[in-house]
Parts: sequence; structure tokens; C-alpha cells
Amino acid sequence: MSRLAQNRKTEGGRKALLYAIPFLIGFGALVDQYCTPWGQPVVSLVIWLAYVFLLWIESAQARPALVACLVLATLGEMVLSLVWGLYDYRLQNIPLFVPPGHVLLFWFGLQTVARVPGRLLDSVLPVSGVLALVLALASQDGLSIFLWAMFLACRVWGSTPRFYAWMFVIALIMEVFATQVGNWHWQRVVPILGLPTTNPPLAAGAFYCVLDVLVLAVTGPAMQARFAGPWRLARTGFASVLRVFRSS
Repeated sequence: MSRLAQNRKTEGGRKALLYAIPFLIGFGALVDQYCTPWGQPVVSLVIWLAYVFLLWIESAQARPALVACLVLATLGEMVLSLVWGLYDYRLQNIPLFVPPGHVLLFWFGLQTVARVPGRLLDSVLPVSGVLALVLALASQDGLSIFLWAMFLACRVWGSTPRFYAWMFVIALIMEVFATQVGNWHWQRVVPILGLPTTNPPLAAGAFYCVLDVLVLAVTGPAMQARFAGPWRLARTGFASVLRVFRSS
């Protein structure tokens, strides 16, 4: 196969996966919930196959970010769910489809953020901040005001604020859908902190923004990793990785 034909095949696979990701996540959540006992293993297999396919169609330069996202997402799920107990999955486990699902969402955000109107993304921070404050004052969701501060940090110190705003939005959409279906649920009272929260918290997408910052930090240029601070590395790392994804 010629290089041109291979590039066309890869581009076709990238577009197909891009359109498939919302369906995989949405329909996968329904299968996991309602098709027991075989639903979760089947969904896990399909999502892992999609992740492997993503590794295949992406360039060698982009793959470290995809692997780093998988590792960090797994660690984050273990800490937030199993250790902290902030939320619980339906079977009291971490479904095998969850970590690669984070990677698919991360990649989907990178591929689609440029298509979203900038003014809409710029409004996410102030609008979510006002809503988080209102919910906190009403004693409905005391956690989101702190999560919103994390979101604000990503916006301030990240090199592409609109990407984090887009991830905040699509992650919240996914959280609302999956919690309503019943795949997982957030505790009404945050363990240790004792704060009330909703299912899901309004600013749950902030966790995904932090994941993205960490992914782009650890996959930044090796020399910068020795001399740059973590937030400076996050900015430069994101710019480098985004160029790789756009040019591959």
C-alpha cells in the first residue's frame, strides 16, 4: 500500500472513530446498565478495541499522550472512587471500559474544540461560576465551588483555555447522562469534607480538565520537564501535543 493510500485510510479511520465516540459512550452506558450480566464485559471489550484502534491510527508522536491519559485516568479513578469514595459504580468496581473511555473523550475534545464557537466556550467559566456559587449558597452543592476553582486554575495556567472549557462541558454532559442511567452515582455528602453535592456535581468536569493538564504535562518535551515548573510545563506540553494531533 502506498503512503498516500495509507494516509487516506488512516484519515478515514480517524473520522469514523470521531463520529463513533458519542455513540460508543452513550449506547455503552445503556448496555452496561440494562443488559446484565453480559453488558459490562461487552462494553469493556468494545471500548478497549476502540482505544487500540485509536493507537493504531494516531502517529507515534501522539501515542504517549494517549497512554499517559490511560494510566492517569486509572489512578484517578482508584483515588476518587475506591479510596475517597466520592462516587460509586453500579457494581462497586471500576468498570474496565472507564479508563479507555477517558482517553476517547480526551481525543474527541482535541479533535472537535476548534469547531465550537469561541464565544460559547468563553461563557462557560463565568456561567458555571455563578451557578456553582448559587448552589453553594443554597446548600445544594458545596463541592462544585471548589471544583470550579480547579477549573479556573486550568483556564488561567493552561495555554488553550477554550479546550478546557470544551472538556468541562462534554464531561458534564456525559456525567449527567450516565448518572441518570445509573452507571454510577455521586455521594450526597462528600466523604471527609462533609459537603453536600448533587448527582453529579455541577462542576464535575473540572476533574477531566485536571486530567488533561496532567496528561499534557507528563508528555511535554523531555528537556522542559527538567527545568520547567508544572504549570509552565502544562502550557508548553499542550501546545506541542496539540500540534502533533493536528499534523498527524
